[in-house]
Amino acid sequence: MPKTILIVEDQQILREIMKEYLLDEGFRVVEASDGSRALELFHEHEIDLIILDIMLPELDGWSVCRRIRKTSNVPILMLTARSDENDTLLGFELGADDYVVKPCSPPILLARTKRLLENRQIREPGDTLSGGGIAVHLPSRTVTLDGKLCSLTHTEFEILACLMKNKGNIITRDQLISKIWGYDFAGDDRTLSSHIRNLRSKLGEHACRIVTVVRSGYKFEDRP
Repeated sequence: MPKTILIVEDQQILREIMKEYLLDEGFRVVEASDGSRALELFHEHEIDLIILDIMLPELDGWSVCRRIRKTSNVPILMLTARSDENDTLLGFELGADDYVVKPCSPPILLARTKRLLENRQIREPGDTLSGGGIAVHLPSRTVTLDGKLCSLTHTEFEILACLMKNKGNIITRDQLISKIWGYDFAGDDRTLSSHIRNLRSKLGEHACRIVTVVRSGYKFEDRP
């Protein structure tokens, strides 16, 4: 069954270009030109990924992202015409998984979309990672802390799963970036740092399990 992509972009020409590329790749596409309509469509359809512009009428992309993150960890790829670092970091803090600066190359946008969806593929049933009071169930993409459900974004989940799969071993920043975003990642270390900071915040007292190894990367430890 084809994956469904929600495109939220107020510029019709750009929206049509993105839609054409996605349809050619076999995706199903629904589209909105403003934030309010985007939320309506999100609740009407089973959405697998959202391509979300920041500057929108009715309701901006940040507000849309914030509202969706209250109930869903669907991958969100943000589009921004702004190159300001603070704008980008704000998007990550609100739960965005990746971003592309406009004007963007459709093939690059398509590659980022596929990457996020590939990382979300269902694993074999019973595939569970655990340690230090944290349990990650890969098939359902759920995380529990001492038995209590913890809601993570797509990217936060991928980072935690990657570290727990390599428990006790150092994973370099470059290795994490390659795993989560691919070799064509256009961001920098601050993007990864922002997601790590958000992940630790959600893990609360379990945040100590993610250990920073200076000038190397990170590792997951059962014991603080």
